[in-house]
Amino acid sequence: MSEGSKIEDVAPEDAKRLQDGGAVLLDVRESDEWDAGHAPNAEHVPLAEVEGSVARFAGQTVLTVCRGGGRSAKAAQMLALGGIDVRNVAGGMTAWMGSGLAVVSEDGSPGTVS
Repeated sequence: MSEGSKIEDVAPEDAKRLQDGGAVLLDVRESDEWDAGHAPNAEHVPLAEVEGSVARFAGQTVLTVCRGGGRSAKAAQMLALGGIDVRNVAGGMTAWMGSGLAVVSEDGSPGTVS
């Protein structure tokens, strides 16, 4: 993928279907945001650590997500440059929660996105 290539955005519902089919939902928010509420079965790698984590996602489809879509778009670009099949969740966790999809806190209780 070239430097200026566009990463495909997917709606939260489509991201959930892809996750259910085996794609990795990668939440790139900060730890306090993650602890307050994240998608079940998501993986957490803060944006600052994504570039060093590219190799761990080799051969997988990755869906990046943050609060609103900006940080996850940056993460998606980093992963794409590393050869990863990646898509960005449009609207981030705000849209995920707004679509009625599950959000859990770090202890497994219902979570929140702020």
